[in-house]
Amino acid sequence: MRPLEVDEPTVVGPYRLLGRLGSGGMGRVYLGRSTGGRTVAVKIVHPHFALDEEFRARFRREVAAARRVGGAWTAPVLDADPEARVPWVATAYAAGPSLTAAVADGGPLPAHSVRALGAGLGEALAAVHELGLVHRDVKPSNVLLTLDGPLLIDFGIARATEGTASLTSTGVSIGSPGYMSPEQILGKGVTGAADVFSLGAVLAYATTGRPPFPGDSSAALLYKVVHEEPSLDGLDGELRELVAGCLAKDPAARPAPGEVARRLAPEGAARLVSGGWLPGPLVERVSRSAVQLLNLEASEGEASGPVGFSRPSVTAGAEDGAGASQRPGEGVATPTTAGAFGPPPVMPTPTAPSASPPSPASPSSASVPGPRDPEPGAGHPSGRLALSVAATSTRGAQGRGRRISCTVALAVAGALAAVTVGSVFVLDLLPGSGDDAHNAGSDGGSHEPPAATPGGLPARYVGTWEGQAAALDGKLPLGTFRITIKQAKAGQELGRLHQTDPLGGVCVDVITLKKVTEKQIVAGSVGAEGNHDGCNPAPTTVTFTPVGDDLDYASKSEESGRPEARLSKIE
Repeated sequence: MRPLEVDEPTVVGPYRLLGRLGSGGMGRVYLGRSTGGRTVAVKIVHPHFALDEEFRARFRREVAAARRVGGAWTAPVLDADPEARVPWVATAYAAGPSLTAAVADGGPLPAHSVRALGAGLGEALAAVHELGLVHRDVKPSNVLLTLDGPLLIDFGIARATEGTASLTSTGVSIGSPGYMSPEQILGKGVTGAADVFSLGAVLAYATTGRPPFPGDSSAALLYKVVHEEPSLDGLDGELRELVAGCLAKDPAARPAPGEVARRLAPEGAARLVSGGWLPGPLVERVSRSAVQLLNLEASEGEASGPVGFSRPSVTAGAEDGAGASQRPGEGVATPTTAGAFGPPPVMPTPTAPSASPPSPASPSSASVPGPRDPEPGAGHPSGRLALSVAATSTRGAQGRGRRISCTVALAVAGALAAVTVGSVFVLDLLPGSGDDAHNAGSDGGSHEPPAATPGGLPARYVGTWEGQAAALDGKLPLGTFRITIKQAKAGQELGRLHQTDPLGGVCVDVITLKKVTEKQIVAGSVGAEGNHDGCNPAPTTVTFTPVGDDLDYASKSEESGRPEARLSKIE
């Protein structure tokens, strides 16, 4: 857990916020405490989504679906306000690492723990399916290991199976590569059998420490899930047979979740858990985290609360402001970016939130837990409609700047006559739109230095980043974008962007640093020598803009449909 920054809220609804647990494409997750002392996980959506009525409709639906889930082995929704200016939802907080973290730190789980894990998750899914819901994103990071048993979390992308309206048009890609079922990937009808496939993949990971469909990119993972058999080395006996059945390509051939639970625990998951189901090191870790949580105190400071927008305006073309469009979602390839209710909790540490120095203040009517301000001073090209919402900032109590400014600009471009994007697509493996995409807008602004500083890039940019990309305002999936950003000065190569389309075709762009502003990196991009004929060789300008823990990549290439991607740091 991270201490609250000066630009983050301290109170949301009836909950005091103690720290930030994580962030995703749709918002941030905070550790909160009610007036009665109950600890919760509070998810606050990014403020710009509050302006999108389609997103609000999706959020209302998700909350309504999640409220119906309240059985054993699940984390219930306790409170929510879908109608708030910035919607939020609170779920029960459980002290325990995710399965991902537990396996990464301590290796595969012992057989007894795997049986209890599978039985608990099977019973949870059986209860969810009886309600007519499908989880759609069962994966190791959405499973928490607590002393009282496993918990399935993140029902934010569950939706009623009888629903006919497609809400993925907002750009949210449902599921995670390597754990999605073949029918999910191919955009066919999804039933509870899809969750069973994911459950089988989770059990294989818990047993071996490896996913059953290994791969270096999202495109490779998706291809293997659809066309290849799983790798089950390390599983044997009844468990291997059960997992293989769950991972059958044909949904009708998979066992029901209740059958999975009965085969692993004939007397019920509770009986296995009651006898002690976690290995000793995990029990010690969970117990220590629970004690630390009890000792955690909220920092003092003025409450921020939901965003209060001011001076809304709809302008055409000539107004100042950075054009931006970002779609919500947990990316197909980014377990980083994990579902509407955010990533699983990161266990708290004894470190108390530190006080932040005073920040410059100006009159305000708003506070917002959201992304950084777009840069001022950028004009919109003709033919683009810009919707901008601005809020100013003020200083909090004891000089803590708990209120910040926020400007949201949404740009709608006209139809493109033709599009050239990376490789030629002959099969659309991915349903709906692409994953997180964000247009960082103009790179002009009064606060930016003229070029990259002699000392190079800020450290937060350096590293390897990967994520899903899309063009045409999120309507055309492009596959996986990956880049290793290194220290560079203006005119030097910043890195090479590898674009892997859903069929495995690769285009490489050479990225050259132009300048570093206070808000983003501005760079030139040109196709590398040796690219195949389907790649776009034309030079263009691209930007990398920090959003939470991620980077938003945006290209100005009209020929390629202005590609956009949300990139998460992987190295």
